[in-house]
Amino acid sequence: MSDRASTDPQLEGPIIMTRKGFGFFPLKEGQEDLLVPPELTGHALSGDVVKIERAGSYRDPSGRMPPREAGRVTAIVSRARETFVGTLIEENGLVYLQPDYKKMHVPLVILSRGGAAIGSKALVKLVRWDADKEYPLGEILEVIGPAGNHETEMRALALGQGFSTDFPPGVVAEARTLEAGGREILIAEAARRIAENPRADFRHVSTCTIDPFDAKDFDDALSIRTLPDGDTEVGVHIADVSYFVRPNSELDKEARERATSVYLVDRTIPMLPHILSTDLCSLNPDQDRLAVSAVFTLDGEAMVKNVWFGETVIHSDRRFTYENAQDVLDAGSGELASELSTLLGLSQKIRARRQAKGAIEFDTAEIKVELDGNGKPIAIKLKERKATNLMIEDFMLLANEAAAKHLAKLTSNGGPHFQSLYRIHDEPDTNRIENLTHLLRVLGYHLKTSGGKVTGAELNTLLEAVKGKPEEYLIKTATLRSMSKAVYTTRNIGHFGLAFEFYTHFTSPIRRYPDLIVHRLIKAHAGGIPITPAEMQEFDTLAIHASEREVAAADAERDSIKMKQVEFLADKVGEVFDAIISGVTERGFYVEEQTTHADGMVNIRILGELPGQEGDYFDYEEKQYRLVGRRSKKVYRLGDPIRVKLTAARIAEKELDFIPVSTGVS
Repeated sequence: MSDRASTDPQLEGPIIMTRKGFGFFPLKEGQEDLLVPPELTGHALSGDVVKIERAGSYRDPSGRMPPREAGRVTAIVSRARETFVGTLIEENGLVYLQPDYKKMHVPLVILSRGGAAIGSKALVKLVRWDADKEYPLGEILEVIGPAGNHETEMRALALGQGFSTDFPPGVVAEARTLEAGGREILIAEAARRIAENPRADFRHVSTCTIDPFDAKDFDDALSIRTLPDGDTEVGVHIADVSYFVRPNSELDKEARERATSVYLVDRTIPMLPHILSTDLCSLNPDQDRLAVSAVFTLDGEAMVKNVWFGETVIHSDRRFTYENAQDVLDAGSGELASELSTLLGLSQKIRARRQAKGAIEFDTAEIKVELDGNGKPIAIKLKERKATNLMIEDFMLLANEAAAKHLAKLTSNGGPHFQSLYRIHDEPDTNRIENLTHLLRVLGYHLKTSGGKVTGAELNTLLEAVKGKPEEYLIKTATLRSMSKAVYTTRNIGHFGLAFEFYTHFTSPIRRYPDLIVHRLIKAHAGGIPITPAEMQEFDTLAIHASEREVAAADAERDSIKMKQVEFLADKVGEVFDAIISGVTERGFYVEEQTTHADGMVNIRILGELPGQEGDYFDYEEKQYRLVGRRSKKVYRLGDPIRVKLTAARIAEKELDFIPVSTGVS
């Protein structure tokens, strides 16, 4: 590698690290990333914001990689993370933390072990990393428990993403105050005379909640009544969290920091203490509750004739699960049968209109893990999405869109004093769409594009074409991955996936902090507590933080499912499964087991040891998404069905190993 450094100004941005200690620094679109060899990374960690300079050309000593432009880290501007969760190990008289975070490519040397047992999971803070030292120094913040224990592992997943199951003392104190007097405050607010109360009274309108069977907090309720002129009034009533969580309180500061609740396979780590999330704010049945509502007047075609936003008091008549609400609809009788039927009919018209505009209908099933009393997985299946799921989704989307339009209109005179929060979804990156179209061609499908752009209608045509096919789950996943990430921002560009010009999050303030901010904005513009210019100036930072915390929560949730998938299959080593090839790399290929949807790896080295393929060498043909045997001509291609034998299940690493048994392709 040349020692010549470019005279170009230093670049600044995030670096991505591999397990082997190499770094990659993204440049402008269309330019190859700078490769940063381990000796030039300056102890940067994956995600760190660094300053970097060009450092000539890097030549791989093994010759496997063609020469490419290199970079040298000159300074670490900020660390992406300063705490790590992992397992305590001991080697050569030193105690290390072996991090669970796979992008952390080095262990941490523990300054003081204290009473922590080797083999324990711990939360460790990176204290410093001296330039002349191979490993960083770490300090134990918390011993979580013995590795492999269900409770330990679930808490470790949350802590590893920065989510604590415990609330700080100040939050606990405010929660206790609400436990002592919150119900009286709620009752008094709901009982105020109408002349004194800005809240519209919906307590005598048919109202219900519809949620998963295991839900503990109820953010939203629907009310419905027929108006004298034959139109239908539908109220989307959302828990009035902002009434109890006031700006700059300890509750507010912690909710802002968490930004979201986290849903692991066996628990919820709430954004708010339980006195709020499952009691005072939750729209529980047969109790008066405070809400911020979007009340729609809809004609027979579900066209919006009018929408009103304001504070309300409601009384839910019934807490439905998706299943028992569906039973009422299927039977055509039961409690609120007529109301549910009307709501369903309206929602279907709303959905059809949204689809006609090009909203993408992924309808991706979620994985549900059933656990026994000890946290051991006993069943894994896909959640079924019923008509009632879609109905609630339709009205929540309607309310979110209307809230965004409402605030955009109120803030249209512009300037920093009139900020709002939007939920945006950019058009897909052209390179990703080109990669997707190439993948689809390999699988026998055609996606119509123009100049690297695609419409929602064309994506819907594709998704409809793969329904019921073995490759359906794979293509849906690949299509979803080709999309841009939805994020929060103060600058609206619309929502590509939903085909909305305006969109925000309004309907879940118990579990999402941006929704709480949107409620405060709606109230402020209606003459409530004003939001100061200084507070609005912080909205950009808040949007970035909420977007980052959302990703962290999703990673924790996904990892908890993956861990239980591996644990479920751990006692099935040696068994044979139906699978589909879900990814191909130069190291081998990934398969997705078709019952549990768990994925695992088939190492390329194994392929040359299989019957009929002994001694064969497999070439990775990247553009064809396949591995091909030089001698046997055996092909392993993305999307192919395959029978595989499970050979290893590593629960701690959340990894499965398979070997092929048979495939229909040769």
